[in-house]
Amino acid sequence: MDLHNKEQLLLSYTPYIKEALITLKDGYYFAFIYPNFDALREAKIINITEEIRWYGVELYNLDVNSEDKIKGYKILLSPIGSLSSDELLSDEKNHIKEDDIDDEIYKVLREYISTITKNKIYPSSHLELDLGLDSLNYVELFVFIEQSFGVKIDEAIFSNIMSMRLLHAYIKRYSRTIKVLMPKWDEILKEKIDEKLYYSPIIMSIYKSILFPIFKLYFRLEVKGYKNIPSYPCIIAPSHQSMLDGFLIEALLPYAVLKRSFFLAYKQVFGTKLLGPISKHGQTILIDANQNLKHTMQYCALPLREGNNLVIFPEGARTRDGELLEFRPFFAMLSKIFNIPIVPVTIDGSYEALGTGKLFPKPKKIRVAFSKPIFPAALSIEQIVGQTKESIKYELSLNRIK
Repeated sequence: MDLHNKEQLLLSYTPYIKEALITLKDGYYFAFIYPNFDALREAKIINITEEIRWYGVELYNLDVNSEDKIKGYKILLSPIGSLSSDELLSDEKNHIKEDDIDDEIYKVLREYISTITKNKIYPSSHLELDLGLDSLNYVELFVFIEQSFGVKIDEAIFSNIMSMRLLHAYIKRYSRTIKVLMPKWDEILKEKIDEKLYYSPIIMSIYKSILFPIFKLYFRLEVKGYKNIPSYPCIIAPSHQSMLDGFLIEALLPYAVLKRSFFLAYKQVFGTKLLGPISKHGQTILIDANQNLKHTMQYCALPLREGNNLVIFPEGARTRDGELLEFRPFFAMLSKIFNIPIVPVTIDGSYEALGTGKLFPKPKKIRVAFSKPIFPAALSIEQIVGQTKESIKYELSLNRIK
């Protein structure tokens, strides 16, 4: 397949890539990607990198041979044709000649954002693509703006003002005050919300009773570390290899633990007609990475606030090659704020049993290991993340299934 055909194939997977240039770099294929910002704004998508990665690049990689996979890419803020070769390859942002905005609101906003990014801030800086802000940062930012300027911003509004200049202009237009108040995550997550948890202990027990013997026989399921599952509330943090993983945890947790455990899952996957009924009666909290972020995170904390367990995949997505992804810090933040231990869970073999894009699992062996709890009291959020990942990496290193 020539480069032009590769580019056209990549463009065919998502309406959110407007231009793509694929080239060879150090022996592998590398893509320069210019997003369709109009389509992203219309769809109210604020996690642009994730959207392009999982529903563009990774879908492309699933359909091509290993030698044709895109192993690196760069998301651009300007059309490809407007950039020179040096600008395409440069890691420097083209903000050098910009002057800061001489305005008190901008200065306060800039000062706050400098606390959540290490990147240089310019008026034209894109809050995600230049400054690296993510969902957690967005929630903090929305709270800061409301508390400090009296301006409410939601994801739909934010999707249209994702540069420093546009965000400042919006705040300046609607601001009635300037009173700098820093957001506090413990206050955000402990805030009362109008939501209830729906318990389905009988149905959960039925799911377990059906799934466990099937998994035990079909996957030659091997489990260790049951003694590490505490009788008190905890966060169960499994590695994520396939669509089987949530069902594996559901099948393996002891009945007494399962009936007070809630699972996090993406609405786009588990809110469908096929899986929606299972989620509805399976003590599942459905989340959307582009909508109601603050409320979603508060809802995720609700099981812990009510003395239950929470099953959350720290990687936030399924691996596409069997290797661990980067661990996101939200699970560690919950652990720290509510002083609840984390039980790392290593799932090995489910990728081989049901790789991404496959519909029916193969009868491959699967191992699951529940590791010793990690207690957060003396640890930072970064240390909690690191120890959880290292625990899983260690288990994988012992006897990795290939």
